[in-house]
Amino acid sequence: MDIKVLGPGCAKCNKTAKLIQEVIEETGADATVEKVTDMMQIASYGVFGTPSVIIDNDVKCTGKVPKKDDIKAWLNK
Repeated sequence: MDIKVLGPGCAKCNKTAKLIQEVIEETGADATVEKVTDMMQIASYGVFGTPSVIIDNDVKCTGKVPKKDDIKAWLNK
């Protein structure tokens, strides 16, 4: 599973990446997390708010820090 956290590196973006990493460790999910900070690359995903979470090229969340329960649900699909 390929997970991308899109954002310029702000506190919300960092918190999102940290939460995702925690859920991966808790669940043992086979996933990699990449932080994307380049604004042109972020725009290429068609999102206009950060932080955004992309899982296997599917936009799961944009403009807010997701809840752990939401992250768990995304990883179990």
